[in-house]
Amino acid sequence: MSVSAELAETAGNANAFAAWAAVYDKQGNPLLALEERMLTRILPDSRGRDVLDIGCGTGRWLQHCARGGAASLRGLDHSREMLDVAAGKDLPHARLVLAELPSVPLANETADFVLASFVLSYVQDMEKCASELARVIRAGGDLFISDMHPATAAALGWKRGFHSHGRTYELAVESRSIADLVRTLGAHGFTLAVCLEPEFGEAERELFRMYGRDEAWQQVVGKAPIFLLHFRRLPAAVDGKATVAFTLHGAPCALGAGEWASASVSLHNGVIASMVSEAAPVTAAPTNQAHNLALDGYMLFPGLVNAHDHLEFGLFPRLGSPPYRNATEWATDIQANEAETIRLHRRVPKEVRLWWGGLRNLLSGATTVCQHNPLHPVLQSEDFPVRVVEKYGWEHSLAFSADISGALRSTGADEPFFIHAGEGVDQTAAEELAALDALGALDSRSVLVHALALDKAGATLLDRRGTAVVICPSSNSFLFGKTHTPEQLRSIRRLALGSDSPLTAQGDLLDELRFAFRTCDLPAEQLYRMVTDEAARILRLHRGESTLRADAVGDLFAVRSRAGNPAEILTTLTWRDVELVIVGGQVRLASGEIFNRLPAESKQNLTSLMVEGESRWLRGPVFEMLEAAENVLGLANVRVGGLHVSRMEAEGSRTGHTWEEALHVS
Repeated sequence: MSVSAELAETAGNANAFAAWAAVYDKQGNPLLALEERMLTRILPDSRGRDVLDIGCGTGRWLQHCARGGAASLRGLDHSREMLDVAAGKDLPHARLVLAELPSVPLANETADFVLASFVLSYVQDMEKCASELARVIRAGGDLFISDMHPATAAALGWKRGFHSHGRTYELAVESRSIADLVRTLGAHGFTLAVCLEPEFGEAERELFRMYGRDEAWQQVVGKAPIFLLHFRRLPAAVDGKATVAFTLHGAPCALGAGEWASASVSLHNGVIASMVSEAAPVTAAPTNQAHNLALDGYMLFPGLVNAHDHLEFGLFPRLGSPPYRNATEWATDIQANEAETIRLHRRVPKEVRLWWGGLRNLLSGATTVCQHNPLHPVLQSEDFPVRVVEKYGWEHSLAFSADISGALRSTGADEPFFIHAGEGVDQTAAEELAALDALGALDSRSVLVHALALDKAGATLLDRRGTAVVICPSSNSFLFGKTHTPEQLRSIRRLALGSDSPLTAQGDLLDELRFAFRTCDLPAEQLYRMVTDEAARILRLHRGESTLRADAVGDLFAVRSRAGNPAEILTTLTWRDVELVIVGGQVRLASGEIFNRLPAESKQNLTSLMVEGESRWLRGPVFEMLEAAENVLGLANVRVGGLHVSRMEAEGSRTGHTWEEALHVS
C-alpha cells in the first residue's frame, strides 16, 4: 500500500490485486512494516485456536499463526492470484477460500481468532460484514483489525495503490472513521478491547530512505499512519456489562523492546481488560470505572520475568572467598567457613525468608519469578508479593541430585525442567553438558542455569536439542571472575536472564540487566526480550506474562518518563526508579508520589517501609515480616538483596492480621 498521492493509472480492484500478488511480498511497505511491528505485540497466543484471516492475501498472518501452533487455519481472499501465492507457503492444513467480503462463506461459530488486515476499507457494506463476522466468530472469540488511518489519509491526500512492472495502480476504498467502525461492530455484539494509533518509527524511516521518500516521511511525522483494533465477541448475557476496577491513564506503554503506545490501560479481574489510545475518538465500551490513576510523567512497562532465583535466600549476604573453579567448590567452602552466618539467617522462619525474597523481586519490577527449589505453599498465597511459576520440574545439579532422569520424566510435557549445569571454569564444569546428554536430560523442556563452561560444540548441541539457558552474569563474575563472552551468548538460541540469589548476585534483576549490558556486550533489545517474552516462552507461560495487551495478566510497573525506547531505558533502571508495581491488577508497591495519587480504596492495606532511606508502600504483612526478621538478625541488620530496610511508624499502618494469617501458614 503506497502512501503516494501521485498515481498515474486507476484500475479495477480485481485486476489490481492480480497484478499485486506477484510483487506483494517483495516490495518494502512502511505501512505493513509498522502493522507487523505493532500488531504482533497485541496478538495473544494462537496456540490451539481456530484462526480465520479475512482478506488473507499472500498468507503472511496465516504464517504467523501457524508458527504459533494454531489448531486450524482458514484464509479468505477475493484474489485467486493472492491465494495462489499463499498456497505455495508453509501453511500446514490451511484451507484457502476464494470469497469476497462482506460475505463469509463459513459455518456458524467456526472461528475464535479472526484477523482483518488492511481489508475492511475495501468493503462497501460494513453492516452486512459485521453481521457475518458475528455469525462466524464464537462467543469469547477475538477480532483484530488493522488499516490505513482515515484521518491521516485524508489530511495528506493519500491514495491506496502500488507499483508493478512500470505501472501504477490505484485501489478504490471506502472512507470510514474509526468511531463508525467501532459503532457498527458494537451493534453486532463486539466489545472494543484495544485501539492503538501508532506512529512510524526508525525501522519504517529506513524504508522511506531506501525509496527516496524523505519528503513523505517529514509529512507524516507526528501523525498516525495506521490504526489497530481488537474486539471481543462476548456472550449475549454479558455484552455491554463489563466493569473496570482500575484504569491507568497518561503514561505511554511499552509494547516491546522498541515500541511505545499512548494508551489508557484498564484492569479487571486481574487481567488487562482494555488498552485504548489516549487520542482515539472512541472508548472501551461500556464500563463502570470505579478507580482511575493519573500517571502523567510516568511510563508503563510489563512486569519483568526473573527466570532464576532462590527466594529463601533473600535476606542472606554474599558468601564466599572467590575465585572458585566450580560451584561445588564454593558450596563446600561456605558450608565450612560461613556456617555461623548460614545458621543465623536460617533461624528466620522459612516463610518469612521466602516473603522477603519475593519483595526483593517486587522492588525491581519483576512480577513473575521462577523458584529453583520445591514450591513452598507460601509462594502460592494470595498475599505473596509476586507471581511464582507453579508448573515446572527441577533438580539442583549433577553434584547434588539423586535421580535427574526420573525428575525429567515426572516433568509435564509443557513444563520447563531446570538444573544448574556448567557452573564453573574447570574441566568438571565443562564435562557436565555431556553427562546430562548421556542421561537424556537435554530436550526442549530443559533449561540449564549458568552454563558458563559452554563451548561452541556445546551450544550447537543445545540448539539441536532445543534446550534453553538462563544466565546470571554477576554471580558468575563474583564466583569465578568470569562471565559469558559475547561469542558464547550469540551461539545460544534460547536465552533468558535470572537474578540468582543474594548469596552470589550483586543485587536484583535490574542490577543483573545493567551488569549484562555492560559486561556481556548484549544489545539492549535482546536483554529486554530475555526478561519479557523470551523468558515467558522458556518458562512455558501462557497467560500473557511480560506483555501489555488485552487479556494478559495485569502485571506492570511504572517509572518516571525519560528519553529512549523501552529497551534502552530498561538497561539504565535501578530499584529506585520503580515507583509503582501492579500484580494481577492489584497495587503491590507504590512510591510516596504514586501513593498520593492512588484512589482511596487502592491505598487500603498498604504499609510504608523504608528501603535505603526511601519510602515504599507495600501490600502485605510488612511490619510482621520485618519484626520476625529483626528478632533474629537485629533491629538495624535486616537487608533484602543487600538493601537496608526498616519501618517508619509515622507513615505506616499495620495490616489487620498476623503474618501467619496473611500467608495462610499453619
